[in-house]
Amino acid sequence: MNGSQHSKILILGSGPAGLTAAIYTSRANLNPVLVHGPLPGGQLTTTTEVENFPGFPEGVMGPDLMQLFEKQAARFGAKIMVDTINKVDLNTRPFKLSSDKQLYTCDALIIATGAVPKYLGLPEERELLGYGLSTCATCDGAFFRNKTIMVVGGGDSAAEEALFLTRFGSQVLLVHRRDELRASKIMRQRVVEHPKIKPLWNRAVAKIHGDKKSGVTGVTLKDTVSGKTEEVQTDGLFIAIGHTPSSQLFKGVLDMDENGYIVPKPNSTLTNIAGVFACGDVQDHVFRQAITAAGTGCMAAIEAERWLESQHA
Repeated sequence: MNGSQHSKILILGSGPAGLTAAIYTSRANLNPVLVHGPLPGGQLTTTTEVENFPGFPEGVMGPDLMQLFEKQAARFGAKIMVDTINKVDLNTRPFKLSSDKQLYTCDALIIATGAVPKYLGLPEERELLGYGLSTCATCDGAFFRNKTIMVVGGGDSAAEEALFLTRFGSQVLLVHRRDELRASKIMRQRVVEHPKIKPLWNRAVAKIHGDKKSGVTGVTLKDTVSGKTEEVQTDGLFIAIGHTPSSQLFKGVLDMDENGYIVPKPNSTLTNIAGVFACGDVQDHVFRQAITAAGTGCMAAIEAERWLESQHA
């Protein structure tokens, strides 16, 4: 470990939430230090074109958007470190966070570590993500107007994605491993009664077909009962089997729900530990949008600034 570094505000995460917090705190002359996680730029760096972020009427590539975020934060003086935190101590002041490289201490901490979509574990997913394969219907549904779309999953998230995609697709195929959805009763009813949705029961995706040039063209489905396989054509594939919040570092320390999402105070980004704030997808299992993550990053920055001022009043 190469020494230690102290900052008034330390920000974990470099997605829209973390970088927005860095922009606001650096403009407030708080000289924040932001530590990149294992995926610099967050989930947007794994997407292609983003059409729903305000200010870009022609759309913008996800990685390009995050580079602009980072450039803006650096312009106001945010110090950006490429490192991975693997240990935290929030029981003492200043807070202590360490990596294999060095120790970071801070007066206030903003957690913006995001969440990671769950995947099927197929080798084609990495290649086709952003090329017909997506984990966000709200983000990418409009790219599939009047096309056949497939959704994989059986919970409320999958049902919501399938229903949302009926606004765009000519048909939505819903693939589920069992013969009944795990979703809530009202969501199950909406799905089975919708004329555009065709459930494919007792099926699992065994292979995804396509390439970056042509996008997703179809899948091989395996019957979970008989073991038989079939080829099914689709123009888009949405994986909707949930997300995993990147909150493991804070398990047993910060209040979380049953799925590991950090639970802040009502109408706030403040956690159960004074001086520790959470924003972005690590505390949001509902919206999961770049714009809402950025909004909570702004909230966390302002609340952290006010909290620091209160400590020296």
